[in-house]
Amino acid sequence: MRLTRLRDKLALMEAVGVQRVHIARFDARFAALSAERFIEDVLVRGLGMQWLLVGRDFRFGARRAGDYAALQVAATMYGFALESMPDVLLEGERVSSSAVRAALKAGDLREAERLLGHPYTISGRVAHGAKLGRSLGFPTANIVLRRPAPLSGIFVVEVDRFGRGVASLGKRPTVNPVPVPLLEVHLFDWDRDLYGEHLRVRFLKKLREEEKFESLDTLREAIARDARQAREYFATHG
Repeated sequence: MRLTRLRDKLALMEAVGVQRVHIARFDARFAALSAERFIEDVLVRGLGMQWLLVGRDFRFGARRAGDYAALQVAATMYGFALESMPDVLLEGERVSSSAVRAALKAGDLREAERLLGHPYTISGRVAHGAKLGRSLGFPTANIVLRRPAPLSGIFVVEVDRFGRGVASLGKRPTVNPVPVPLLEVHLFDWDRDLYGEHLRVRFLKKLREEEKFESLDTLREAIARDARQAREYFATHG
């Protein structure tokens, strides 16, 4: 399960000075490459590898057969420099994607932010939806996620350039359930269409889990309560 969507990864790499990125399509053919073929075809012939930096736990090739030791042998054979990236430590704890996923799954956004160095963010383009939120009095900007996110539920959020609000991330169990998780953002004090806009949504606090309600009235009451709690959060956090 990916923590960061590709567009966001590219933006983060650009921000720290990365000038060129090569993206490999991970299909069945690529996944079937042996560790030896990965080194020869991708690193040496494909990229003309001269210097390589990887973590000590980096694995590659079919069935994850390749490891750092295999790269050391290849570096000597093909004449490229190899370095291992040191662990990132925070207060003596190793920062890892697994630790971030665990914090997000538990709804501990403060811990996820501590590990990441910034609030957890999802970005995407606003698509047309069923307009249910509008009929309930809480219009939403809908972002369809192609892959499951590492968190779900109802959240206090901020959206770059567009303000603050409350968001639901899940499969809408009450009305019009969806097979793939949907991010629905209700922005406070915003009354214009956002279709086609690219939103960058920062998750600040989890309010509750997603629930299936007995009626639209109870759903509307829950959304109103969520919005009120989100406004209270911003009133006390500036």
